[in-house]
Amino acid sequence: MKYGYKRPLTNDEDSRFQLIDIPNIETYTEHHPYMKKRHELDALVMKLSNGDQLYVQNFVVLADSLTHFQDLLRVFERDQVTVTFIDENIKSTDILSMKLIEVLELMTDLQTKIKRHQSIFGVREAQKQGKVIGRPKKSDDNLNRAFYMYETKEYTLQQIKDETGISKSTLYRYLDQFKQ
Repeated sequence: MKYGYKRPLTNDEDSRFQLIDIPNIETYTEHHPYMKKRHELDALVMKLSNGDQLYVQNFVVLADSLTHFQDLLRVFERDQVTVTFIDENIKSTDILSMKLIEVLELMTDLQTKIKRHQSIFGVREAQKQGKVIGRPKKSDDNLNRAFYMYETKEYTLQQIKDETGISKSTLYRYLDQFKQ
């Protein structure tokens, strides 16, 4: 039997661009991008059996960490399920015959993509909750004091930093913004 698994990605939040060229598959679609409560994946893993084929768009759709990826591959190997990763153009059975350096490249790429996926969706979730993302802006009083100290040319950059807490690079960045 052929199955497919989809979940929201940073560049495909409604999963509509996944598995579009795979005919005649029973598809399980997660409706959120997060690590926990992946009910559709759990149901699919329980349904898969000997000889089944699973199609996923890429590694990140399937796994949330290297450990999760490893655990899933173990289950699929035990159940004799072949997983096809479309973007990577690789099957789970091919991984065993790869050179160590190729496996390391795949795992490094997977880890990078997982972190990016989690970071982007984490930031979006925080913004929905009204949280401010990024470094807090320096206070205007401190900035004005740093500008004054800089323009008098009586203070070193280290003294300005010690007095105001504004680093050289931050001071220069603000000075450039105000000149424009």
